[in-house]
Amino acid sequence: PVIEGIKSKSEILISIDTYKSDVARQSIKSGAEMVNDISGMTFDSNMAKIISESKLPVVLMHIKGTPKNMQENPIYDDLIKEVSDYLRDRVKFAKENGVKEWQLILDPGIGFGKRVEDNFQLLRELNVIEELGFPVLVGPSRKSFIGLTLNLPVDKRMEGTAAAVTAGILNGARIVRVHDVKEIKQVVKITDKIRGYA
Repeated sequence: PVIEGIKSKSEILISIDTYKSDVARQSIKSGAEMVNDISGMTFDSNMAKIISESKLPVVLMHIKGTPKNMQENPIYDDLIKEVSDYLRDRVKFAKENGVKEWQLILDPGIGFGKRVEDNFQLLRELNVIEELGFPVLVGPSRKSFIGLTLNLPVDKRMEGTAAAVTAGILNGARIVRVHDVKEIKQVVKITDKIRGYA
């Protein structure tokens, strides 16, 4: 009903955030036009079938563990390689199950099974993820790595978010997921100008 209500009042694209294929299917029927799966289709193997049939974009995100345990001492031997290999594997799985390349968007999963320093490294070396050949999405908005670094609560992290978004775009992100849309839209516009994209 929420999706239908939004669609009745706006033409804005709606992305549904779910790793459950039944939720994705119902949301798509109600008007959702994109699926964001934080598990990269690992929690529900039927998700690929739903995405393939819908012919809608899907975000495949990297996560270490599950939402319940992902922050319990996540350790990497080689962060960038492990995230890249995971996303490459999820792309292969998606394609083998009927999802087309043009539907795929990759998200390195900032804040999902990552230490503070891992999140900064991902933003710094995002171009490695971009080299996989798919649009890259980042979602650093108000995340704890910003709060812990600046010692600020969630509602005071605008400037930190702006810096993280800028770094993400300069290093290859083409989509940013944020809370403060009006303000970050200005950040994106200037960053695009710096990159020569606008």
